[in-house]
Amino acid sequence: MESDKASEPNPDEALWAPWRVEYFTAPPQPDFLLEAGRATQDRAHLVLLRRRHCFLMLNRYPYAVGHLMAVPYRKVAQTADLTEGERLELWELADIGQRVLREGVGADGFNVGLNLGKSAGAGVADHLHLHIVPRRVGDHNFMPVLGGVHVHSEAMEAVYDRLAGILTRGDFAV
Repeated sequence: MESDKASEPNPDEALWAPWRVEYFTAPPQPDFLLEAGRATQDRAHLVLLRRRHCFLMLNRYPYAVGHLMAVPYRKVAQTADLTEGERLELWELADIGQRVLREGVGADGFNVGLNLGKSAGAGVADHLHLHIVPRRVGDHNFMPVLGGVHVHSEAMEAVYDRLAGILTRGDFAV
């Protein structure tokens, strides 16, 4: 029997990202930020650095390789609900995250911000978190613009290990 070439995918027109199936098949985890904050297995939860009030972690579903989040341990939805210590540490972790990402993934710039509320794009609306998204000159290519697709060229574990290694050098002491 002859194969029907018209029904076969053209390898030049397909992106294969089998690891993304985890995102679509995993049960919802609305408290994954609380879980990461309480966990003792930092690598399993992608936690890179812990402070007294907040922690820094890799985003499991990043917009760009190295996408970090600074998260208060306490579950609060609004900035007005943060303590002074939490506010200070969130922004200190944003600074540390940028320094680490410049070295670790070659970031040229950053998008740093909060999505407060579901209508603002918050995936976890009841536990605010500050995004630190590394950007590179020329990273606005046709894939996200035309195809709505982000291509990540590196495994999450490799990025975690590289950034964690930078953080353990002592430049970022508690």
